[in-house]
Amino acid sequence: MATMHKDRRFPVSAGILFGLGLGGFFDGIVLHQVLQWHHMATNAGYPPDSVENLKLNTLLDGLFHASTYIFVVVGLIMLWRTAHRSHLWWSGKLLVGTMLMGFGIFNLVEGIVDHQLLGLHHVNETVQRDQWIYWDIGFLMWGAAMLIGGWALFTLGKRETAEHANAERLGATAR
Repeated sequence: MATMHKDRRFPVSAGILFGLGLGGFFDGIVLHQVLQWHHMATNAGYPPDSVENLKLNTLLDGLFHASTYIFVVVGLIMLWRTAHRSHLWWSGKLLVGTMLMGFGIFNLVEGIVDHQLLGLHHVNETVQRDQWIYWDIGFLMWGAAMLIGGWALFTLGKRETAEHANAERLGATAR
């Protein structure tokens, strides 16, 4: 399999940044806002039992969303700059795979750092305290599955993209 010219390579970091951002949006929108299972600091001494604590958690949730928004914008800029250099064909599996990898990385880092090491909050604080660990483990397993599945999809996409580039070169040579 021939290697692709550097300027034609898919910007892996762009897809990972998209995935990090989307993972953060999912966590913040679904778990923090829609299901209201936790907020950023609900287990760090600021439970949602007073207006003051809710105000602080809402501010921290907003800052969290702002950071995930930055990931998405930077990923979009990187993808746009790379695609604008020349006519490119990439397998769609590259973007989806790297986004899954980023989403999985988000879940793993969030789950290990915020849930376990710092204890800021847990995935589902609406269940009994002794059940939190099961939700946290499920979150980590979901993140690991996305990371592994994304890597597999990315690998297939790299192969498809290289095969397409080789077919283009062979077609150009035959002319």
